[in-house]
Amino acid sequence: MSDYRRFRVPGGTYFFTVNLLRRRGNTLLMDGIDALRAAMRDVRAQRPFHIDGWVVLPEHMHLIMRLPPGDDDFSNRIKSLKIRFSKQMPLSEPRSTVRIAKGERGIWQRRFWEHTIRDAMDYERHMDYLHFNPVKHGHVTRVSDWPHSTFHGYVKRGLYPADWGGAGVKDFPAGE
Repeated sequence: MSDYRRFRVPGGTYFFTVNLLRRRGNTLLMDGIDALRAAMRDVRAQRPFHIDGWVVLPEHMHLIMRLPPGDDDFSNRIKSLKIRFSKQMPLSEPRSTVRIAKGERGIWQRRFWEHTIRDAMDYERHMDYLHFNPVKHGHVTRVSDWPHSTFHGYVKRGLYPADWGGAGVKDFPAGE
């Protein structure tokens, strides 16, 4: 068993990638977008945090979360989001005998990927990566065409031009 430790900064800002267990051809997050949004609202009401950026794709999502001062518990927030969403979905996914024995659903990958934002440039790179992700995965040719993204709010506030990340833009360096 690996000894996995996460880097925690009280009041920190974090970038996350959260994947469905079976990614290929899976559209559960799009099919259940209203349930995912409701789960996010519930988690934020129970354990507040600020969503700086969020994009939901058919089988994974990226999130930039800013925690309250003194709070470093992002893990339980992500866990709670997964649980709340899963409880709203019908039990129809295939599950391994291990997941059945543990009473687990077969919706999400067990872990998630997180990165602690270090500075303003790191923040900007990850925000750009997050918003460009639907283009990267071939869902749209322009960032503005993807509806499930905080990009549109940033355009309204004048922080991104409406035509940012259009066709012809290459990939961003932040990892997935």
